[in-house]
Amino acid sequence: MNYLSVEEITKSFGDRVLFDQLTFGIDQGQKTAIVAKNGSGKTTLLRCLLGLESIDSGRIVFRNDIRIAFMDQSDALTPTNTILEEVFSHDLPELKAVKEYNYAMKCNDEKLIEASFEAITELNAWDIEAKVDQILSVLKLVDTNKLINTLSGGQKKRVALAKVLIAEPDFLILDEPTNHLDLDMIEWLEGYLSKSKSTILMVTHDRYFLEVICDTIFELEDESIYRYKGNFSYYLEKKAERAEQRMATVEKAKNQFRKELDWMRRQPKARGTKQKARIDAFHETKKVAKQRLDTDELEIPIKMERLGTKILEFHKVGKAFGETKILNEFSYVFKRQERVGIVGNNGSGKSTFLNMIMGKEPTDKGKIVLGETVVFGYYNQEQLKCEDDQKVIDVIRDIAEYIPLEKGREMSAAQLLEKFLFSRDMHYNFVHKLSGGEKRRLKLLTVLMKNPNFLILDEPTNDLDIFSLSVLEDYLRGFQGCLLVVSHDRYFMDKMVDHLFAFDGQGEINDLLGNYTVFRKQKQQDERDRKKSVKEVVLEVEEKAIEPIQEKEKKKLSYKERQEFESLEGEMELLETEKAELSTKLSDASLSNEELMKAGERLSKVVTDLEEKTDRWLELSEYV
Repeated sequence: MNYLSVEEITKSFGDRVLFDQLTFGIDQGQKTAIVAKNGSGKTTLLRCLLGLESIDSGRIVFRNDIRIAFMDQSDALTPTNTILEEVFSHDLPELKAVKEYNYAMKCNDEKLIEASFEAITELNAWDIEAKVDQILSVLKLVDTNKLINTLSGGQKKRVALAKVLIAEPDFLILDEPTNHLDLDMIEWLEGYLSKSKSTILMVTHDRYFLEVICDTIFELEDESIYRYKGNFSYYLEKKAERAEQRMATVEKAKNQFRKELDWMRRQPKARGTKQKARIDAFHETKKVAKQRLDTDELEIPIKMERLGTKILEFHKVGKAFGETKILNEFSYVFKRQERVGIVGNNGSGKSTFLNMIMGKEPTDKGKIVLGETVVFGYYNQEQLKCEDDQKVIDVIRDIAEYIPLEKGREMSAAQLLEKFLFSRDMHYNFVHKLSGGEKRRLKLLTVLMKNPNFLILDEPTNDLDIFSLSVLEDYLRGFQGCLLVVSHDRYFMDKMVDHLFAFDGQGEINDLLGNYTVFRKQKQQDERDRKKSVKEVVLEVEEKAIEPIQEKEKKKLSYKERQEFESLEGEMELLETEKAELSTKLSDASLSNEELMKAGERLSKVVTDLEEKTDRWLELSEYV
């Protein structure tokens, strides 16, 4: 069943065409993703689909009877709402009924309680509050009475995510859903969406996410869209095949172009039909032959100051904010070419740790010693700061017109921009017109071009497309200095680091050998061992509790207790019969609301009485 049909849509901003005559469709149950380079129009396409942006031409049709939910990158939340009010602010009947029931209970309005009770029963929505609690708990939005305008940017993103998940839509559209989530949340969301019955369309740079969840990948490239029926691995394989075919086509066209160019020079005028057809074919061949093959290679052989024997040392460093401990007498000595990843839940102190290294945050005790030859390159999560009228190339020229390379060579600012995937036609664009990912890539370039020998990267992958991530990884693999990186991108961490600092949130940092996957497997094994240990302790306690009972001399029942024991069996049988009758009664649609309410109250009383009598019967049965 088709849920979305897109027919020949075109969108442009002035002279810049984002996409031209795109045609594609999404069927019920499909889990799809859009991948593209930053600035290609991924977010704009999502907004066009939802009517939040106009299209120049074409047609977009959603199936009429489906519910759609959209998680945008912008914070489209009501500032004066509490978290709970915001996640319930849907027009969905189930959420509305639960909301009215809670209000009725708070006001003790019997009529409203009765009406909302009936509505929840009809909609089968009694489990929705449990679902809301679970989602808010996983996303660490525990204080649901907090106002939206008091939340951090990351918390607002998590509220927006909770809001669309709670809606249980037929069609779920997500724009970068993993941004601002810690690793545990990302893995939970991965499992949740994998099991979800919703049709999904998302934009994400998380490659493990794409691998596990998606069954279809759409690539937006050269104003067109390409469809790959498979997960991320399949997409990479087929994209490589398409690139090889394109290269072969271009090479063939170049050879043909050289031959036809010689003929064109000798035949300047078309006198016959055959000659005219050949000239037209020549111009088509020229178009193909002149195509630029972008291999996405990032090679920046920037000259780097050699690190000395002393690099960076921590000596019993302590740091806390009130009762919250960040570091507890942490000691460590960095060595050359170390590649360290930092993991830990949000709020455990990862960014504070980096700021302490950079001297932006003082230590409470201990000392941090820095080697004389260290040149830091620090990339943080703040936006690129520049003037509104500043152009892309000016940002680089403000640092240096020429950048020194190895072996006495130099590279111009323009050449460096091209190496970092900013084509010539982008150099004189205003920075404020760049997409979020392009701004981040430009900021990253300003850090790398200062010739650092110790790179500190705080969430470098946020908002970068998968193509930029790939070339950044190529660059970092060849980087000869020290690398310290905080990232929630599991794929990136697996490829970049060889050991981890794991922050436990209580001031302790565990130094673990291996990448993120090794760390996660160890964490899962530790959790299994912990549960096994708890189970063994519980069994041991139960056995010890049973032993004295078994050793006791059997107590004899009194005459009164024996009579009670015998009567309990009959009473329990009657209660079981009444329980079954009441359960059947509650399913009867012909009963009035008042009768249903009474039956529900009586069932609750019967269940309680039955449990009490069962417990007493078991107690007395030990002495029979």
